[in-house]
Amino acid sequence: MPAVILFIIFAVGLVIAIPVSITLGITSVLPSVCDPSFTVGAKYLIRAMFGGLDSFPLLAVPMFVLSGIIMAKGGISRKLFDVFAYFLGNRTAGMPCAVVVTCLFYGAISGSAPATVAAVGSMTIPILTSLGYDLTFTTSLVAVAGGLGVIIPPSIPFIMYGMASGSSVSDLFLAGIIPGLMIGGLLMLYTIFYCRRNGEDKEKIRAEVKKLHDKGLLKVLKESFFSILSPVIILGCIYSGIASPTEAAVISVFYALFISMVFYKSIRVKDIWNILVEAVKTFTPILFILATSTAFSRVLTLMQVPQTVSGFISSNFHNPVIILLVINLFLLIVGMIMDTTPAILILTPILLPIVTNMGMDPVQFGALMVVNLAIGFVTPPIGVNLFVASSLTDVPVTLIARKSMPMIAYFLVVLLLITFVPAISLALV
Repeated sequence: MPAVILFIIFAVGLVIAIPVSITLGITSVLPSVCDPSFTVGAKYLIRAMFGGLDSFPLLAVPMFVLSGIIMAKGGISRKLFDVFAYFLGNRTAGMPCAVVVTCLFYGAISGSAPATVAAVGSMTIPILTSLGYDLTFTTSLVAVAGGLGVIIPPSIPFIMYGMASGSSVSDLFLAGIIPGLMIGGLLMLYTIFYCRRNGEDKEKIRAEVKKLHDKGLLKVLKESFFSILSPVIILGCIYSGIASPTEAAVISVFYALFISMVFYKSIRVKDIWNILVEAVKTFTPILFILATSTAFSRVLTLMQVPQTVSGFISSNFHNPVIILLVINLFLLIVGMIMDTTPAILILTPILLPIVTNMGMDPVQFGALMVVNLAIGFVTPPIGVNLFVASSLTDVPVTLIARKSMPMIAYFLVVLLLITFVPAISLALV
């Protein structure tokens, strides 16, 4: 079976809303069904699926998912927001900027974009709308800023890329810090411009910030201390050599559970079972996608798709700048129609040889790929962040996407800088 037909069937499966994991499984089996001489049979695919899941770094993913859910239920995002609102609230666009900074910090805890949108959005969107901010704007801001959850370390997509490419997960985490901060800074600049143009209800904002100031700085910091300490402990364990990313993920689970139960008393023993059930329901689809995408990537390798794509790009594009722009455009389109995990696992073996032959560091390409796919979180038709944000507010996905366009433009600016300025992603590595 020609690879083009295989990809057409895959695309059709996504368009008609067949689950990604099922679509991957069907397209993995088709070559052997249509061509009995094809070397891959059912037994090989099943072994490939189980082999793809037999990975120590992969254990970090369910742990970060569980940690993010515990912290959301424990109200940690609210504690973080109060600190940033205390310092930024009275400035122009101070409250929306506090939302962006909260997403940065919560992303450094959960490692997941949808988890960041759900945890931060469920708490901050009602606050901002009560202060007079437009509901569609606040929903869009949370949806886009939530994308920082996969760029700021720890990051589940970086773990996936490390597994697919063999790159150091710790180095990939470091590569995401500067791009994440740059995007966060540009989003705050946009919110300042937006609020100056559309105005703010200063009286309501001052009244809200006054409640925090009446508490006093020491009390606000005391209440938020253990929340702020979360990313410090998680990343500190990784970069000090105390723990691997997988071990740090386990530490984050126990730390989140401990502070939520002992210090904040926001989670009780009877709540733990429901949290575990939610974590299993969240991670199980990811697990199935991981298994089927591993099998699909093996089939593509045996069909020599990576060599074909590499040869096509090399023979039709000779300027390195044009090649990188084509790859970026391709990844942006893929991010619009495919979930991050299968996209990374399928495309890394195809695209990585092309860019490494051009002299690009695999860690830099990892940052480039993750930022590209982070944009996919807020672009239709698959944009997960859009659907999560819409579920919080009932604002239609199309309205959120339209309002997000100017903010996505800032993502694209940083993407181009990462592509052509290696120091941005490699400075800390």
